[in-house]
Amino acid sequence: MNKGTSISKIAYQNKDITSKVLAERFQGKSFHVYGLDLPKIIKAGPTNIPIITASELRLDNLFELADQTVAIVDYESRYKKEDKIKYLNYLAGIANRYHREKKKCPALRMIVIYTGDVKRRQVSCEYNIGALKMHMEAAFLSELDADGIYRKLEERIRTGQRLAEEELMQFIILPLSLKTQKQKRQKAAEMVELAGQMKDREQQMFAMAGLLVFADKILDMAAANKIKEMIRMNKVEWLIRQEERQECEAEKQQALAMAEKNYQKEKKRELKRAAKRYEKAKQEYEARQQEYEAKMQYMIKWMAGKGYSADEALSEFLKENKKQ
Repeated sequence: MNKGTSISKIAYQNKDITSKVLAERFQGKSFHVYGLDLPKIIKAGPTNIPIITASELRLDNLFELADQTVAIVDYESRYKKEDKIKYLNYLAGIANRYHREKKKCPALRMIVIYTGDVKRRQVSCEYNIGALKMHMEAAFLSELDADGIYRKLEERIRTGQRLAEEELMQFIILPLSLKTQKQKRQKAAEMVELAGQMKDREQQMFAMAGLLVFADKILDMAAANKIKEMIRMNKVEWLIRQEERQECEAEKQQALAMAEKNYQKEKKRELKRAAKRYEKAKQEYEARQQEYEAKMQYMIKWMAGKGYSADEALSEFLKENKKQ
């Protein structure tokens, strides 16, 4: 196996490892910081195209955008006219995939991000062969202020601040803005170290996954493995946090259920106590009523025996009871 083939397999394996991470985290991001006036990303799509030859198994990135278009993204370290035939294969492959899936093919965009090796004046974005005309949308990372961006990112991360969305997009592409392969690899290694210092785990995952995908062609094996290990560690930590959240939620639901059960028990006990108090009060009331009725009967009999009128009977009855 030659070196080029080995590097390509590493690159495509990196995409497999990070595709889910990026698919989850690219939503809402924009290519605006690269000088491309595109709608925001909705989600990342699959990059494999079966009909493409073995040496070009997949394109670099595929994104569904907010305006319902699909962006095919490739990045190049040099400008070659024959690459446009490769881009046509990409477009045909994606269109064919929609056809096989019996879906309507959306409007496709061919985005080419040129690394720091390429200047705008070197590139033609049109490809016209009569029956077919293709227009590419190009970004030139050579136009980025790499040193200024790095200093700003380093300061914000060092002081524990969250990065803005545009800063995250700058972070993952920054190594490619350098001119030589040596500079790119050195900057990629620096960005890996910088990503390790991020306090926000979600941003850290995005930064590392983005570096692994966007800089895969310049990463050496050691740097790629380090990123993959950091991603795995963060995934494990994330899974642990998710498990802890689930356990906490389960404990919360269990506590609520127990509280409801205890409340219902206490409610029943309180109802029983209230029923007993009512019954006791009722009995006391009935006893007083019986006593009152007895006194009334006694008074009526006493009145009849004395021959008093009602008013006189009451007055005499009260006097008689005082004597007793």
